[in-house]
Amino acid sequence: MRALRIILVVTVILGGLFVIADRVAVGFAENKAADRIRSSEGLAGTPDVSIEGFPFLTQVVGGELDDVKIGIKDYEASAKGAKGAAGGTIRIDTLNAEMHGVRFDGDYSSATANSASGSATVSYAELLKAAKSRPTEVAPAVTAQVVGLSDGGNGKIKVEIAATVLGKKLRPVSVLSSATVVGGNTVKVRADGVPKLGVDLVEGRIRTVTDFEQRIDGLPGGIKLDRIEAAANGVDISVKGSDVKLVG
Repeated sequence: MRALRIILVVTVILGGLFVIADRVAVGFAENKAADRIRSSEGLAGTPDVSIEGFPFLTQVVGGELDDVKIGIKDYEASAKGAKGAAGGTIRIDTLNAEMHGVRFDGDYSSATANSASGSATVSYAELLKAAKSRPTEVAPAVTAQVVGLSDGGNGKIKVEIAATVLGKKLRPVSVLSSATVVGGNTVKVRADGVPKLGVDLVEGRIRTVTDFEQRIDGLPGGIKLDRIEAAANGVDISVKGSDVKLVG
């Protein structure tokens, strides 16, 4: 019985030491991965990296991690608007992605995930850049432009339009619009109906103002946009990808 107790005590101690060593190793790996992602993506800040699954060391021996979660704040993605709106970049407030089946080489200089899923949040102020341009002539002596975006409820975006008729500024009107993702990199916003500006207008002309799109490229590892939904402070976009290259 004494020998059995000794074996049990030794087993518990060794198990505890293994857990400690495993957690130290995973913490080191998370920090190293965060630094490499920051460098390879040219980020202003260090992303949050969490390597899931236990034990970590056995995953390392196998050369593949089960799941890696990455969180990036204020990510600057390349963007291209429409209707003369400025391109350049668009700020994604938060970008969260979960990588599955992450393969890496021996010196950790490169890592590729079999698949990825996650979400991105873009504020209405950032999305407005794609719609906001010079006032557009929609009829003789009638101009209009988008001046605001907000949550319209039930998954809709409320688009606020200001018009000027014969030099007189009218009270802004709003229209509910639907947002969709096209081609894995473009957000399209289309009005469910056309607003009444107090004058008869051709629908196609007013839609040159109400309808717009925003292209978002250059997400980490080639992740693509999937679906979009209007929320309280901006739009929530789900993202996905396969063979996503994290570093290298």
